[in-house]
Amino acid sequence: MESILNFFGSISWWMWIIAILVFIAIRDIFFNKSHTIKHNYPVIGHLRYMLESIGPEMRQYFVANNREELPFNRIERGWVYASSKNENNYEGFGTDRDIYQHQHIFVKNCMIPFKMKKGHPNKEDKSFLPCAKVMGQYNQRKKPYRPGSIINISAMSFGSLSARAIESLNMGVHKSNAYHNTGEGGLSPYHSNGGDVIFHFGTGYFGVRDDQGNFSMQKLKELVIQNPFVRAIEIKLSQGAKPGKGGVLPGKKISKEIAEIRGVEAGKDVLSPSSHTAFTTVPELLQFIEDIAEETGLPVGIKAAIGKTEQWELLAELMSKNNRGPDFITIDGGEGGTGAAPPSFADHVSLPWIYGFTAIYKIFQKHNLTDRVVFIGSGKLGFPAKAAMAFAMGVDCINVAREAMMSIGCIQAKVCHTNACPSGIATQSKWLQRGINVPLKSDRLAQYFKTFRKEFIEITHAAGYEHPCQFTMQDIDTNVDDGELTRTLEESFKYTKTVVEYTCAQDLKDCTYLGGNYQKEAEAHHH
Repeated sequence: MESILNFFGSISWWMWIIAILVFIAIRDIFFNKSHTIKHNYPVIGHLRYMLESIGPEMRQYFVANNREELPFNRIERGWVYASSKNENNYEGFGTDRDIYQHQHIFVKNCMIPFKMKKGHPNKEDKSFLPCAKVMGQYNQRKKPYRPGSIINISAMSFGSLSARAIESLNMGVHKSNAYHNTGEGGLSPYHSNGGDVIFHFGTGYFGVRDDQGNFSMQKLKELVIQNPFVRAIEIKLSQGAKPGKGGVLPGKKISKEIAEIRGVEAGKDVLSPSSHTAFTTVPELLQFIEDIAEETGLPVGIKAAIGKTEQWELLAELMSKNNRGPDFITIDGGEGGTGAAPPSFADHVSLPWIYGFTAIYKIFQKHNLTDRVVFIGSGKLGFPAKAAMAFAMGVDCINVAREAMMSIGCIQAKVCHTNACPSGIATQSKWLQRGINVPLKSDRLAQYFKTFRKEFIEITHAAGYEHPCQFTMQDIDTNVDDGELTRTLEESFKYTKTVVEYTCAQDLKDCTYLGGNYQKEAEAHHH
């Protein structure tokens, strides 16, 4: 035995390396049946796959310039990171953006900006910026809701995101008076950390489904009664990254806990149907909305990516004729994010947000319905200038998803579908999740929202307004083709935004159905 140990001990380290390489070469040549490169170029062929695996990271950090990457470039990510940490998010020496680029946004400032008077709510709270409209007010729902923030968390489900990520987001919206959309994965314990919640369900009816996978009104009623922080219900018709596809959650991300919350089988891929079973026509959808509102007392809305508009025309006609319908409509853009989707859908199906929203707003305006509906925009709008454009077009709130993920640590690794998210956000790996410090990350989400609202208010004041709901389509120019350097939004999209009923910021603060922590302040003020 001692002689054997001495023999192996006498072999130098480089001989061990040669032996290992010979073993790899033999395996590549004689036993590899799936990779031609490894077979034809044993040993060194492995370098090709190693370099390919780190290619995205190499390009992201060393090759791409500051304004080049998609979906979010380095400048955009840097602004979110700095804003969430309350660090310096300014830039020096002037913009490095090509301001003559197609679709560049210009917000028209006033010669004399809006000036806050003594006692103005933004004197006390520089980020006070609630929605100017109330969900469910027109349709006289039992529990109308005014979002306490114009920027909120878009639909991202527990399952697609990790438990600690969901918990961080929910604690963050509580700290920033925003709301948290559950996504279609059901209501988890991690959604109950103080934040207002919009319960969202899609064709899978996760969390409110019966044993056959169909919608259960009884389960929805029980969910709303047991969780009073649920402030509204959203029905997903489609989403920007995969409209008509249904939700996709790989089996490797479905733990026992997620399976119980969703009512599905652990470890097995979940592919939601492409269409609903609770309704199949527009009139049935309207009735479905009214039934849910009647049973729960909550505002009910719909979310959709936009393509063909004939059924939207019918919806608007029926709403106008029957004096009922959704209390809010979330318009998602084709540029929106997802945890997993086929490239053919993500790249090509549904219109970009700016075109989709334009089409729907014009339809509702034609039928005099724009004052009845709270319009929510979703699709890379989590930056103040883009939000100004959206509000000028008729939006009342914006939802953000990937921007919110970045505020709690997402590095845009783009491996959400693999369960290997390095930041622990889009994975069910317990080990990878451990890196998320929930109290710290919740502070960062809240700070991102507060910084966003503060800068958005400053842009609004620079344009001469008190609240962004006052933006008009004449206030924003965008670069168009060479024939005309710029056009207003009104000139480009051929409609004029309906004037939003608005008095002043103080009236918003005094509103008794204002969401978030502001509701308590309003009630105390009235008492």
